[in-house]
Amino acid sequence: MSSNRAWPRAAADDELRLLTDFLTFLRLTAVGKVEGLSRDLATAAPIPTSPVVTALGVIKHLTAVERYWLSIEAGGQDVPALWGADADASWLVEDHETVESVLAGYRAEWERSARAIAGLAPGDRTRADRDGNGRTLRWVLAHLVQETGRHVGHLDFLRELADGEKGE
Repeated sequence: MSSNRAWPRAAADDELRLLTDFLTFLRLTAVGKVEGLSRDLATAAPIPTSPVVTALGVIKHLTAVERYWLSIEAGGQDVPALWGADADASWLVEDHETVESVLAGYRAEWERSARAIAGLAPGDRTRADRDGNGRTLRWVLAHLVQETGRHVGHLDFLRELADGEKGE
């Protein structure tokens, strides 16, 4: 498990900091669930009814989620989405990708996301507002916290099924 993980301050009084600190905690937890796995274990799909759900695929999907919601929607950046042609595409691991390269891509997306939302306050509307719903940065961050948390739960099981390791 990543040693840089720390719970956000309990007496937090800065809403944006609290949301981003929880997101950071979950990001680091996700990375810690995959670090140390071989490529074979990280790309194993142990759930027969979900053949694209692998530990490394979860990280790729989380990278696509961050790209869309923080960089494109909230930040208004003109960068390509990572979704692909269908719902499963963001979960697929290419032959040339390694555990290290996928984790590095996820970490790089965190930095892109931070730059994209720089200067926004929690109640500010997203810069792109692609669907006209008037979402706020608060909504986007809350959505990312819940989605990342849900997928960290998937990673708990995927890691345990891969090598028996149980995390925090």
